[in-house]
Amino acid sequence: MKATVLVRLKAEVLDPQGDAVRRALGKLGFEGVGRVRVGKLIEIEIDDAEADGLASRLTKMADELLANPVTEDFEIKL
Repeated sequence: MKATVLVRLKAEVLDPQGDAVRRALGKLGFEGVGRVRVGKLIEIEIDDAEADGLASRLTKMADELLANPVTEDFEIKL
């Protein structure tokens, strides 16, 4: 089974990497690009035998390692 964890900066946290991407897109001629936010996508392969309590296990993984709860939010997709 594959699970996806999408990690994004919280809305109130500045995103200098996103700003750099937005500026670079403008310099490449891609006009009209508004706000850009950069995040990370983490794909995790989990044995089907381990599927019980998967959502809570993934939440614990994200809380403890995959995301910084002070500055980032995460979303889990199964």
